Amino acid sequence: MDTIDREIQAPNSGRKHGGWVTFPFITGAVLGLGLAGTGWMANLIIYLIQQFNVNAIDAAQVSNIVNGGSSLFPIVGAIIADSFLGCFSVISLFSSISLLGTVFIALTATLKSLRPTPCNGGLGSFCKDPSWVQFLVLYAGIALGSMGLGGTRFTLATMGANQFDNPQHQGIFFNWCFFSQYAASAVGATALVYIEDNLSWGLGFGLSVAANLLALLIFLLGNRFYLHDKPQGSPFLDIVRVMVAAFRKRNFSLSPMADDYYNPITVEGAPPNKAFRFLNRASLKAEGDIKTDGSGTIAKPWRLCSVQQVEDLKTLVRILPLWSSSIFLSTPVAIHNSLTVLQALNMDRHLGQHLKIPAGSILVIEIVACAFFLTLIDRFLWLTWQNLTRKSPSPLQRIGVGHVLNVLAMAVSALVESKRLKMVHHHDRDQSQPRSSMLALWLVPQLSLVGIGEAFHYPGQVSLYYQEFPASLRSTATAMIALTIGIAFYLGTAIIDLVRRVTSWLPDNINNGRLDNVYWMLTVVGVLNFGYYLACSRSYKYQNVEKQVDADVNYTYG
Repeated sequence: MDTIDREIQAPNSGRKHGGWVTFPFITGAVLGLGLAGTGWMANLIIYLIQQFNVNAIDAAQVSNIVNGGSSLFPIVGAIIADSFLGCFSVISLFSSISLLGTVFIALTATLKSLRPTPCNGGLGSFCKDPSWVQFLVLYAGIALGSMGLGGTRFTLATMGANQFDNPQHQGIFFNWCFFSQYAASAVGATALVYIEDNLSWGLGFGLSVAANLLALLIFLLGNRFYLHDKPQGSPFLDIVRVMVAAFRKRNFSLSPMADDYYNPITVEGAPPNKAFRFLNRASLKAEGDIKTDGSGTIAKPWRLCSVQQVEDLKTLVRILPLWSSSIFLSTPVAIHNSLTVLQALNMDRHLGQHLKIPAGSILVIEIVACAFFLTLIDRFLWLTWQNLTRKSPSPLQRIGVGHVLNVLAMAVSALVESKRLKMVHHHDRDQSQPRSSMLALWLVPQLSLVGIGEAFHYPGQVSLYYQEFPASLRSTATAMIALTIGIAFYLGTAIIDLVRRVTSWLPDNINNGRLDNVYWMLTVVGVLNFGYYLACSRSYKYQNVEKQVDADVNYTYG
C-alpha cells in the first residue's frame, strides 16, 4: 500500500506520466459511460414496445442486435487504437459518438413529434406505426450509442493498464475497473430504469446523457497525467499478411532447412513446425523478399512473414474449435436475456404493495449473481479445490462447469415458463376465478444460474486465451471473447427469426405462444454443444503447459 501511496504522490517518478494519479480519471470515465449505456440499453425493449409501438418479439430482436453491436465494436476500437490513433484518441472519439447517440435517444423521449401516437387502449390493432423520420432519429441514436460504448469498453481498460509498469498494480487496476463496470450496470439497470418506468422516459435518458458527458469531461481532464503509448500496429494485420503471403507462395516447395525461413536477426533461427504446413510458405524466403542494404529486414511485407508470425496464426487455428463452442455457449444466454424481459413484462413484479420492479431491471439479478460468485469462486471454491486435489482447476474445467450451469439454466427457464403458461391458460378457461399473475421472483433461479455460469466460463476463457496465446496476440485474446459475444447476439437474433417463421411458439403476445418450447430447444442445443466442447477439449493440447498459471481473474469481459 505504501508503494501505491508513493506512486500517487509522485506520479512522474521514473516516468513522464502515468501511475495511480490517473486512476480516478479513467475509473470515472468507466463509471459514467457504464451508467449512461445501461441507462438506455437495459430498458430498450420496454421503450420500443411502449413508446414506439414495436411488437414484443421485434423489440427483443432489436435489443439483441444492439447488444451484438456493442460487443463487436470493441474489436474495431482496439484495432484503431493499436494501429492508428492510440487509446486516448479512440476513447475521446467513441465517447463523443456515444454522447451524440444518447442525445438522439433522449430527444425521442422528450419531443412528441419524434414519437408515434400512443396505442389506443393498448390494443395492437389501434397502434400507429412510427414515421420514417421518427425511426431514423431513434435508430441513428441506437446505432451511435452502441458504437460509442463498444469502442470504449475494452480500450479504457487497456489504457488504464498501460499507466502501470508493475503487473501487481495492473491487476489491482483491472479488478477495480471491472468492479466499476458492474456497479455502473447495477445502478443503471435499477435506478435509471425505475425513473424511466415510473417518472419520465425523458428524465431517465437525460440522466444518461449527463452521465456520458460527465464521463467524457472527467476523462479529458486527466490528459496531462496520462502516459500516451504510440500505436504499435495491430496483430490482426499480421494474421492477414500471413494468409496472403502463404497464398501467393502456394506453388513454392517447402524446405527442411531452418535457414530457408525468415527469422529476424535478433531471433535464433528455427523452422516452423509441421502442423498446418501450408502456412509455412509465408515464412519461406524467396529472391527479393529481404532488403539488400544488410539490415536483414523484410522488403515485401505481403510476400514474407517471420516464423513467429506464422506460429502465432497457427495458435489461433488450433484454438478455433474451442472458441467456436463458446459461441454456442453464449447464444442461448443472449436469447434468454431478451426473452426473460418479455416474461417479466407479463408477470407480477410487485414487491409489497407499493414497489413494482421494472421489467428491464430483472436482469440485474444475473449481474449480482455473477459478481457474487466471482468473489466466492476466487476466495473459497478454488482454494478448496486446491486443498483437495493439490492443483489448480484448469481453464478448460472452468469453462466446462459454465457449460453445465447454462444447460441447467435453460431447463429451469423452460419449467418456469411452462408453469406460467398453465396459470394463464387456466384463467382463460375459468373466467369466474380472479386473474392471478405469476410472481416475477420465479425468474430468480434461472437468472442466477446464468450469472453463476458466466462467473465460471468467462474468466475461464480469459485464462485460457491469455495462457495459450503468444505475447504478440494477448490483446487478441480479449478481442476473441468480445467477438464471441457479438456473434452470439446476432446468431440469437437469427434463431429467433427462424423459430418465428417455422413455428407458432413466439407470437407477438407470448401468452399465446410456447416460449417454454424455445427454452427446451436451447437446452437441447446446450447439451449438444457441451458434447462438442468435450470432444474439442479432449483433443486440445496446451501449447504453454509449462507456463500454465492459476490466473487470478476476478473480472469478466461481457
